[in-house]
Amino acid sequence: MHWSFLLQTLPLFLSCVRSQTSSSKRGLVYVPNAKHPHDDSIWVSDSSDLTWYYNYGSTPSPVFDNSTKLQFVPMLWGSSTTFLDDVTSQIKKGANITYVLTFNEPDGGGSTGGSAIPADTAAETWQREVEPLKKLGVKLGAPAVTGAPSGFTWLESFFTACNGNCSVDFIPVHWYGNFEGLASHIGQVRGTYKNKTIWVTEYADNHVSLKESQSFYNSSSQYFDRLDYVTHYSYFGSFRSSVSNVGPNAAMLTEKGDLTDIGSWYLGGTATGKTPHGAAGRSVVFAGSAMMVLFTCISSLL
Repeated sequence: MHWSFLLQTLPLFLSCVRSQTSSSKRGLVYVPNAKHPHDDSIWVSDSSDLTWYYNYGSTPSPVFDNSTKLQFVPMLWGSSTTFLDDVTSQIKKGANITYVLTFNEPDGGGSTGGSAIPADTAAETWQREVEPLKKLGVKLGAPAVTGAPSGFTWLESFFTACNGNCSVDFIPVHWYGNFEGLASHIGQVRGTYKNKTIWVTEYADNHVSLKESQSFYNSSSQYFDRLDYVTHYSYFGSFRSSVSNVGPNAAMLTEKGDLTDIGSWYLGGTATGKTPHGAAGRSVVFAGSAMMVLFTCISSLL
């Protein structure tokens, strides 16, 4: 066997071994796609190890009604007068609601999905629609601000407006950028809110190469799983690469609806070799003995 062949296949083998991991911390941020209903079933397949999901709304997605794998986490996206009623109604009907999320990127604008709600309005809404859930044993997530400096400023203003009347149990984090920036941001959040656990409810390295996207995914998932104070995380990529607003290489599905390497890894599987549309092709040769190396790697992990 030639050394050049070993050098070609070793990175593939190591990638396979390194990337197939399972974690009870992993969840799903997902809005069902009426155009591609088949995509819905991917996330609740027998091989998926996802344990929870949210859909930016206060009521669960009907497509997951029969799933016993995913626990629904309601979200108060913006200003609302019905959130408390929506959640308490589900609890009374026997739903397992133990956490809620609040205010999606309130410091961000509508063009990027932010709820753009003033901190004082959010504090008033929280005390009316969210705080009463504490008595029902529900753990309450702080507003999910952006990863920009404005996020820290907005959150500080929110807690000031709450005047001690907002009982936050955990801090959600959003991050788009490289791993070094993510780790730094997590450290800053932890340093600011020392006694709170962290949920990373949106994250990806956006608009980068396939190699960079995969490296970011591997580094970040291993990092989250090591930190005991990061209790939940949900990768932002549960859509087809052709409609991804964070770049095709960050998506967990190809333009045809197949799991990408990142998508399969996130569900606890091995690399699929499916390249998302618009990404550069792989340099590894899948032929002859090289294919056997990959097959052996996958088989050993099943």
